[in-house]
Amino acid sequence: MDSPGYILNEINKGIKMGMDSISTVAEKIQDDRFKKDLKYQYDKYNEILNKVNDELDNYDDFPKELNPMQKAIGWMGIQLNALDNKSNSKISEMMLQGINMGIIEGVKLKNHNPDAPENVKNILTEFIQFQENTVNQLKKYL
Repeated sequence: MDSPGYILNEINKGIKMGMDSISTVAEKIQDDRFKKDLKYQYDKYNEILNKVNDELDNYDDFPKELNPMQKAIGWMGIQLNALDNKSNSKISEMMLQGINMGIIEGVKLKNHNPDAPENVKNILTEFIQFQENTVNQLKKYL
């Protein structure tokens, strides 16, 4: 079983990658409705991030930052994929790929840590459910 601090830091990393991705693609989007949906997603990620950070305090742990290589790879991938095709469909597709990876990692954490503290499991469940809802929201832009 992973420590609660480890689980929370993994959620933290997933959230930060999502927020970084949204920040990167938002400037490429012309559609106001799509921008509004991404703003909602960003705000919801931030809301969950605050819960993660509050909970980390209970374990005398600090939020870990993404390492520069993770950030660079994520940023470069988005930039390269969006260069030629800035359509809602292409941007949504790229976002969905990242979110699906986050869902997979979140579910693995949940399944491998059934005895994690209830408050940590609740945050993890909220994170997974939010990402699943986001998948459904982004599908309309494909």
